[in-house]
Amino acid sequence: MSDDEREEKELDLTSPEVVTKYKGAAEILNKALQLVLSEVKPKAKIVDICEKGDAFITEQTGNMYKNAKKKIEKGVAFPTCISVNNCVCHFSPLAGDETSLEEGDLLKIDMGCHIDGFIAVVGHTHVLQGGSVMGKAADVIAAANTAAEVALRLVRPGKKNKDVTEAIQKVAAAYDCKIVEGVLSHQMKQFVIDGNKAVLSVANPETRVDDAEFEENEVYCIDIVASTGEGKPKLLDEKQTTIYKRAVDRNYHLKMKASRFIFSEINQKFPIMPFTARALEDKRARLGLVECVNHELLQPYPVLHEKPGDLVAHIKFTVLLMPNGSDRITSHPLQEIQPTKTIDDPEIKAWLALGTKTKKKGGGKKKKGKKGDNAEEAAAPPPQDATPQE
Repeated sequence: MSDDEREEKELDLTSPEVVTKYKGAAEILNKALQLVLSEVKPKAKIVDICEKGDAFITEQTGNMYKNAKKKIEKGVAFPTCISVNNCVCHFSPLAGDETSLEEGDLLKIDMGCHIDGFIAVVGHTHVLQGGSVMGKAADVIAAANTAAEVALRLVRPGKKNKDVTEAIQKVAAAYDCKIVEGVLSHQMKQFVIDGNKAVLSVANPETRVDDAEFEENEVYCIDIVASTGEGKPKLLDEKQTTIYKRAVDRNYHLKMKASRFIFSEINQKFPIMPFTARALEDKRARLGLVECVNHELLQPYPVLHEKPGDLVAHIKFTVLLMPNGSDRITSHPLQEIQPTKTIDDPEIKAWLALGTKTKKKGGGKKKKGKKGDNAEEAAAPPPQDATPQE
């Protein structure tokens, strides 16, 4: 075995140290999500909440592995975003932005954390109101959550990615909603937030991924976005885009001094992970970023919208495909929701009835899987939560 092969083998879930780092990142992220949810109130500015989420992750990860022999990279793996109502994703405004929350807003919170490049991500939907969520908002949240629960049970060793695509679309249709096009669930590896193995949300001629089979000891970001609209979001304003990722395989000699300066800062601070322009020190960042994007040195994460009046829900989590089954390590319980639709389709019911743990012959040790089971319970499985109790 070559050194490269040995290193690759050591850096998957067969290494207890790797599992510990994934779960450490997930624990911080779950607490960060809880903090963000405690800050979402009418009149609160979105930028202030996003900054608090990122600051919490930076502070908490900064306290870990302080005495490690070699420097361990850690911190924000995806900047905190809060996208409201028909806004689909990636809204993380710059300092000074006055956009604030209002009573009744439907929020999608999206964020990520990493320790030594081992990434945990989470996406959660919350309606800014007291009491049960009802009507269209409840339907779209139930569609996203139930599709995510089905995906959790189908992303397992031996299953194919195309099976998941077909299943999540069927779930959304049961709630009279659409799965949003262009959203991919990805395999994740050390310092890789969007690996080559991927699951399409919607199969269409414009977006394709290679057929793939899930394998033991892989890590996946399951990313489900549902809409009461057409599920074909559009970019309305390029100036709203604030999140970027360095395209490591691209090089170009930038012409503008401001671009070179800002690109140097990006290479030093954010060489691999997505970042927000808000985190750059240079106030000329906007000007320099344009040239970097135009020459494909940076990959932008655009802020996309459905039509006004449409509602969009987002559920995202990290799952470890362990030998004893699937371990969902990021989640937060949903509010009480009362959708107008119920799941009657026998195939969907059969998917939801699948276990996430592997039964071992002879009993096996149960203690080890307990933490994963608790995380799954925290996700509020749809047979109880996504349909109203009559």
